[in-house]
Amino acid sequence: MIAPDPRHHDAHVKAQTLIESLPWLLRFQGDTVVVKLGGNAMVSEDLLDAFAADMVYLHTVGLRPVIVHGGGPQISKALESKGIESEFRGGYRVTSTEAIPVVRDVLREDISADLVERIGRYGVQAIAVNGFDGGLFQATRRGAVVDGKEVDLGHVGDVTAVNKEALRPHLEAGVIPVVSSVAPESDQDTLGLNINADQAAGQLAIGLQASKLVLLTDVPGLYRSWPETDEVISTITVQALEDMLPGLSSGMIPKMTACVEAVKGGVAKAAIIDGRLGHSVLLEIFTPSGIGTEVVSS
Repeated sequence: MIAPDPRHHDAHVKAQTLIESLPWLLRFQGDTVVVKLGGNAMVSEDLLDAFAADMVYLHTVGLRPVIVHGGGPQISKALESKGIESEFRGGYRVTSTEAIPVVRDVLREDISADLVERIGRYGVQAIAVNGFDGGLFQATRRGAVVDGKEVDLGHVGDVTAVNKEALRPHLEAGVIPVVSSVAPESDQDTLGLNINADQAAGQLAIGLQASKLVLLTDVPGLYRSWPETDEVISTITVQALEDMLPGLSSGMIPKMTACVEAVKGGVAKAAIIDGRLGHSVLLEIFTPSGIGTEVVSS
């Protein structure tokens, strides 16, 4: 009896995987998906390459990916090289008038440019954008409450308005926007405000009426009761998540708040996923169970 060729089995598994993705390919055809890149995925060459490949795949099968990113470690390194101290208050980077140009340049000229180049290796065009371009974002300065007292964070703010028309020409031309989270405080503002990338991604997803918001993190998802258990919640409603928010860690609160606001603002679903896994975005969008934690309206 002739033994089966193991290559046939591998080919069958690959074909089955493609077939399983078909309903999701049809469902999201032509839809906009906002993906926030952060955490370990931003400092690992292999994960960055996998992320770029995921974005190209989404683009190639008919979705409209929009990337939003921060860059905490890279910003800290650049500030240190210029002798500018990094200080954090209430989970936010205090951003002085001296620091904000460094933040803006690192985000756009280093991180965005690198992502654009990686995507371009596949023959797909991407473009670096920030909140100044085409009036994409308007922002309002914010402070933080530390030990019950309001503290000044400097050039730090929240996105309060999104001009979706700023990205329309790029999306219609099949260009992938790579958005860094800096935004002007007013039409006369030339320095800008440093925006939490999770918050910026959530507001952009609302403004674009994206079908989905996906946030890459350094954890498998939202734990049901950390540290008592490492069980990850697969799906959670906005109401249930709002009840949990006060008890979450300071690092998780901005991410889950962004998910809550996005779904409340009309985005069908929002998810946090483990960016330490290669091709995690494809696993989330194109598999029946997805990965991480998905936030839904009800």
